[in-house]
Amino acid sequence: MSIRIRRAHLHSRTHIVGFGIAAVFGFVALLMAALFLSLSSLVSNWLTDLPDYTSTDAYLVAEPTTVYAADNSVIAEYYLQNRRSVDLDKISDYAKTAIVDTEDVRFYKHNGVDPQGIVRAAVAQVTGGSEGASTITQQLVRNTVLSDEQFEQSLKRKVREAYISIQMEKMYTKDQILNMYLNTIYFGHSAYGIQAAAVTYFNKDAADLTLAEAATICGLPQSPSAYDPLQNPEAATARRNKVLERMYNAGHISKEQYESTCAEPLVTHEGHFADSVGAYPFFSDYVKQLLLEDFDSETVMQGGLKVHTTLDPATQEAAQNAVTARMDAIGNDELDAALVAVDPTNGYIKAIVGGKDYNTNQYNLATQAQRQPGSSFKTFTLATAISQGMNPNIYINSNSPMTFSPAWKVQNFGNTSYGYIPLSRAFAVSSNTAFAQVIQAVGATNVVSMAKQMGVDVDMPAYDSITLGTVGIPVVQMAEAYSTIASGGQHRDAIAITKILDRNNNVVYEHKDAPSQVLTPEVASATIDVMEGVTSGVGTANDVSAQMTVNQPVGGKTGTSENYRDLWFCGITPQLSVAVWCGYRQEDTVMVYGDYGHPYNTAVPIYIDFVNNALNGIARAEFPKGSGSVNYKPNSSWSFSNTSSSANSYSSNSYSNSYSNSYSTQSYTSDTSSDTQSQSQSQTQDQSQGQQVETNATQQTTGGTTDTTQQTQTTN
Repeated sequence: MSIRIRRAHLHSRTHIVGFGIAAVFGFVALLMAALFLSLSSLVSNWLTDLPDYTSTDAYLVAEPTTVYAADNSVIAEYYLQNRRSVDLDKISDYAKTAIVDTEDVRFYKHNGVDPQGIVRAAVAQVTGGSEGASTITQQLVRNTVLSDEQFEQSLKRKVREAYISIQMEKMYTKDQILNMYLNTIYFGHSAYGIQAAAVTYFNKDAADLTLAEAATICGLPQSPSAYDPLQNPEAATARRNKVLERMYNAGHISKEQYESTCAEPLVTHEGHFADSVGAYPFFSDYVKQLLLEDFDSETVMQGGLKVHTTLDPATQEAAQNAVTARMDAIGNDELDAALVAVDPTNGYIKAIVGGKDYNTNQYNLATQAQRQPGSSFKTFTLATAISQGMNPNIYINSNSPMTFSPAWKVQNFGNTSYGYIPLSRAFAVSSNTAFAQVIQAVGATNVVSMAKQMGVDVDMPAYDSITLGTVGIPVVQMAEAYSTIASGGQHRDAIAITKILDRNNNVVYEHKDAPSQVLTPEVASATIDVMEGVTSGVGTANDVSAQMTVNQPVGGKTGTSENYRDLWFCGITPQLSVAVWCGYRQEDTVMVYGDYGHPYNTAVPIYIDFVNNALNGIARAEFPKGSGSVNYKPNSSWSFSNTSSSANSYSSNSYSNSYSNSYSTQSYTSDTSSDTQSQSQSQTQDQSQGQQVETNATQQTTGGTTDTTQQTQTTN
């Protein structure tokens, strides 16, 4: 082979090697480009379905709903997470410095992601140590915007987290991000956020944390349970000192501060926030129930609402004490009680007692239970009658028993016959036979309509027997309805919430007073006059006036459902409309001191005790009075099914005031040991006119017991 040929072969091999190397580099370059494009495409795909991180709502965390009493004291908090957010200026400078030096020392230098931190964490891993690479911003994003993904250990989640962190740093200042972080992070022991942690571990506000306390708390996020100062004080002390070391190394505390604080013993003082029920659990539960009617559960439990209520702590305490004292005195474990007090001037619920022991049974007997009100419903029949022009002095046959139809026979409590007596007296002694005739005269439909306008919201059939309280009504509705009378005829809804603010203190609801005039002031005043006869003289609750130590006018009505199952007293003063119920949670005959229960030894004493304490020291007030008078129809124009037409034929209202309020001149014997004030007489004995009426009347005294098969009760 010639030299030329050998050179040609050598040259060709050299070019082959050159082309081979170029091809390899070209292939690698193409591969890298393909990988880059693929990765870019993959990353782009990961970032296509990001949450709306531009909305401020994306960084909101669960906040408790706080419930305030009328005096602005906190009475309850509803929450899923124990968290109380505070502004940055309400956080100790020590805490702000400690958290940065511990969690993200370069926080004020990076743009949301810290490359040096990533390298530092990688080196720590290689050398057997441990250090997080996530910045404070990344941790905040993970706990808020990407909370649904926070436990995913994937490259996708880390990429999404880093991207949003960078964007977030463009939207907010460093201090804003730090503030959000300190309100978000979990510090252990059910404490979310620095304020909750400060109260939980040291029973103080975050603004008041000392250097040692701040270092203790800010060492917790890495491992809240392991460093819990309440459970593991030694580990917590060691961790605190590590945080102090980092603060010293960062130049934020002096050597003297570092050494002296490390030498301090760990001293904790466990604190607590109000719980979801607080000191007044039945009221708190009722407020929550009302909120859930207008807001979803997430908003109520996590939305940070500020709910201002009508509850007056002093009035509530008086109510709870009155119920407890009476229940303890009776000593019947089965017996329970409920009470609601409403301010007639504005409809504010001042107190709710839903049972004698919330811890035993949370069912609210004041707002959830519907129990038959018995004769306390007669007040609605009375108001209807007076509004239609029926004079309270009109005479009605009040003997017992009476037959109104083959299916409906009525008798008075104890089957007592009262003879022919005025409507006002029939109300005072709670004559069932008289009021059965009254509702027939005024119309059951009108009575039901009146009760609804006054505040009773339950469905009620327009049967004549409704006047005897045959339909269950919640205690709160009875208190509301009676307040319509006490206010001079103006109905107001019984309300528990006056104002609601959102977490940013914007008003989202505020109650506006909007009363409706159901009764004229004159009719309301005339109704009150008759009701005052119940609480004095021979009324079924004459102990009220006798035992009240406060100087206030008072009226009311007792009620007992059939078989002594429900025992009521509904009473009014100018300041309070109060409904009290006593009975068994599982309906049955109530026994007190070995005998049948009565309002006079259950509900009435509770009312007296409550009012005497709730209104102690309150200046006397008077019920509203109209400027005119009621336009009564002639008594002779009314017709009653079991009353002689001659009973009122002679009357021209010339003695309309004879039976207004006072029964002191009457010769009836009042038996104060009986709720019905049983009398032996069957006719009135204080007026010759009444005696003549009784003589001429056809009296129905035939025997027979109450027919309980159709809307019939023996009530008082």
